[in-house]
Amino acid sequence: MRLATITNVAYGATVALTVVSGVMMLLASNAHDRERAAVEQRYQLDKATSRLGRDIYAMSEHARQYVNTGDETYAVVYRRDEEELESVERRIEHIGDAGASQNELATLAEAIRWADTLHDEQVAAIAAYERGDEARARQILFGPEYERELNRAEMLVQRFQNQLDGRIERVVNEAAAIAAMWKLLAEIVLAITGLLFLFVLYFIFKRRVLHPVVRLSDVIGRLAAEDYATELPEVSQIDEIGDMAQAIRVFRENGLARQRLQAERDADSALRELLSRMTQRMQSCDTLEDFEDVVRRFVPEIDPGRAGRLYLFDEYRNAMVEACTWQKPVHSQAEFAPSSCWALRRGMPHRPQSDGIDVPCQHLALADGEISDSLCLPLMAQNETLGLLYLEVRDDSADVLPTPANYIEMLAENISLALANLKLRDALRKMAMHDTLTGLSNRRSFDHVMEKLRTGEGDAAARMSCLMLDVDHFKSFNDRFGHEAGDLVLSEVGKVLQKATREPEFAFRYGGEEFVLLLPDFDSEQAAARAEDIRLRIAALNLHHDGERLGRITISIGVASVPEHCDLSQMVQAADAALYRAKEGGRDRVELAQCRREIRGSTLQTG
Repeated sequence: MRLATITNVAYGATVALTVVSGVMMLLASNAHDRERAAVEQRYQLDKATSRLGRDIYAMSEHARQYVNTGDETYAVVYRRDEEELESVERRIEHIGDAGASQNELATLAEAIRWADTLHDEQVAAIAAYERGDEARARQILFGPEYERELNRAEMLVQRFQNQLDGRIERVVNEAAAIAAMWKLLAEIVLAITGLLFLFVLYFIFKRRVLHPVVRLSDVIGRLAAEDYATELPEVSQIDEIGDMAQAIRVFRENGLARQRLQAERDADSALRELLSRMTQRMQSCDTLEDFEDVVRRFVPEIDPGRAGRLYLFDEYRNAMVEACTWQKPVHSQAEFAPSSCWALRRGMPHRPQSDGIDVPCQHLALADGEISDSLCLPLMAQNETLGLLYLEVRDDSADVLPTPANYIEMLAENISLALANLKLRDALRKMAMHDTLTGLSNRRSFDHVMEKLRTGEGDAAARMSCLMLDVDHFKSFNDRFGHEAGDLVLSEVGKVLQKATREPEFAFRYGGEEFVLLLPDFDSEQAAARAEDIRLRIAALNLHHDGERLGRITISIGVASVPEHCDLSQMVQAADAALYRAKEGGRDRVELAQCRREIRGSTLQTG
């Protein structure tokens, strides 16, 4: 056989083998495309269904917490979730758009119908609780039927996930098997092509075919080991070798895209878990110090590339005051007026160094013409400004991946919600400890203070006086002038008592027309002088109601001092006994408690 014939046959065989190998690599790449599409579909379905689990459990948990504690905060959160709840058809439509099968949608629809049944029972339980039928509310929310329905909804959601996982796993396994088969066949064809080049056409195709095939074969091996970071050789030929290189390039790009998608998914999951944990910790805070510590610890982990400050709004000073800081921010001031921040003025995030031209906030300490890459996020709830989250890019953060903007906004929203809840709890606690008519601390607050003194929380109990006050003839006064006039008298007496002590929280409305005043570090002589001053001030009141003068207001006061008259546990009883003697002695007077030895002496004489 002539050399030309051998060369043509070899060339034809080589071309045929090269075309076949290129087609096989393209088929392997297409199989990997299907695998990646299946993984992407699973991710999209995860995103589409991620909120359904929260719909099933969050509302149940809030309803139970509301019935257990009676805290209106849980009712508010429950009704907010209830307003945001989407219809069954709408949610199923979104899941269907993401690629779920009809069987999966049917399973999910049944789970949502059970979830809506739970919602109806939650509404009934809350209504029963608000009607005062707490037993019925607990029977609904904590009964075995409710638990079975909740478990049924959980089982159906899990069944949906299992169906979804099974289908995706089958698709991925089939695609991987097909890709492996085509890849193996392609490698076999490439090996045959290489042998043909070595033994028959070595002197013709050495520079044109053998060298790029060897390099591409090395790349294929690395790609088979999922080393997608390997660099592809430059192949400029417009032939089958070029097609094969393009197929390998597509295969590599698909692998990189799959790895990148998985890394983004893992990072997104970790960030969502961190945000969830931070929100849980913030919701559990009882004090502002605890809240600030949670923010200081979590925000640098959520957004490591930025330093920042948390500002809280001081309504009395009309100023934003720094509450905590992290990673040493350098531009924003520690305190400034709300009008100095564009974010607070506009009620929306403000970033001067954005895509378009913008102006920096006045609370930033910047040189002329300098623009800091900063971000101000207002913390607001119910159209009320609570504070400001300030972030600025650190100079040493070039290698740190930026946190997505939607997570930063979610972070600010979670901080706003937790701050509003903390503020609401403080307001409710204050309302529970104060008397609305007089502005003084109430009986519950008095019992709380006495318990702290008895357990030794503070040194005030070592030397203290107690004044027990009672408005004289208050019942007959009420009968004569009416209850509104009586309320006016009690309110004015409360104002006098607030001014009679350095610690206004130590003035209490004990009940009805009785008041108590605690005077730390006062002996009996000082306490009696203060009591006499209070008696004279109240006697000097000139009150009018509906144009009628109310007459002279008088009070009787009993004084007891620790340790002169008694110990702390008997102080209130001793002051009350002294008040009783003041009433018996003609009212409008101050009476000191009897010393312990006087009481023992009178007891002996009586005996």
